[in-house]
Amino acid sequence: MPEWKPDAYNSVSPYLVVSDAKATLQFLQEVFGGKPLRIHARPDGSLMHAEARIDDTVVMFADATEGWPAVPAHVHVYVPDVDAIYQRALVFGGRSVAEPAQKNDDDKRGGVQDPGGTTWWISTQVG
Repeated sequence: MPEWKPDAYNSVSPYLVVSDAKATLQFLQEVFGGKPLRIHARPDGSLMHAEARIDDTVVMFADATEGWPAVPAHVHVYVPDVDAIYQRALVFGGRSVAEPAQKNDDDKRGGVQDPGGTTWWISTQVG
């Protein structure tokens, strides 16, 4: 275990600046089974920093502030059942970007935008 990073953290993590970090955290928990890690709130209750582990990856994010606006981002996630997770994402506040379909590669993929503004591309390798 290296001393220069937390135990069980990956070396590279996406860092998202979103419009609603609490909603993003809830979405990650409900849809992907994300496990909350470090969470630091500002005095006003917004999140200065939050982390969630999804399978083998840590996703980091924070609420937008003056000078640090929310930035549209896209994140790709492999899951065991793209259709089930896509439907679950819609139930928990996701907005459909693309229904799951297999196109020109081995993945069946769909997309949803979470309440914090991030687009999640959900895939299962099928071919």
